[in-house]
Amino acid sequence: MIQWHEERIIPVNIEVIWHLFEIDNLSRIMPNVVETKVLEKKEGVVGTTYQQKYKEGKRIETYIVEDLEYENTPEKKHNKIGFTLAKAFDIEASFTLEKVSGNETRFIYQGQNKGLNFLGKTLLKLGGKKNNQKVVTDFMDRVEAEAIKERDAS
Repeated sequence: MIQWHEERIIPVNIEVIWHLFEIDNLSRIMPNVVETKVLEKKEGVVGTTYQQKYKEGKRIETYIVEDLEYENTPEKKHNKIGFTLAKAFDIEASFTLEKVSGNETRFIYQGQNKGLNFLGKTLLKLGGKKNNQKVVTDFMDRVEAEAIKERDAS
């Protein structure tokens, strides 16, 4: 199993960053997610399921994402999702935004990736922590870059 927990302060208002996590904007921060559609919407968000398509090279993986935790207050925004990828990985990820000031937000990205079978466990070992760290850092960099672009455009 691989786990991660990264934090950084982004010099952008919490609402501007949270806006990037809406379905219509996901492709800006997750360019490999080529489609997201709601399958079942639950009151209060938790339990809502989505079908997502992820493009890796020429291959497209389709999987179901479920909202496991959700909070949306002026001071804190949080969403934890879970999904099984390619019958080999069980992935949980959470995105938390905490208001530091009017134009500073703490972004916390954490999660885990568990191999579900021999193939999944082997691929995780081969990919390793270093590769996973690059994926996490790249994602956080993209969220920050898009948030700054959004802030500067308004």
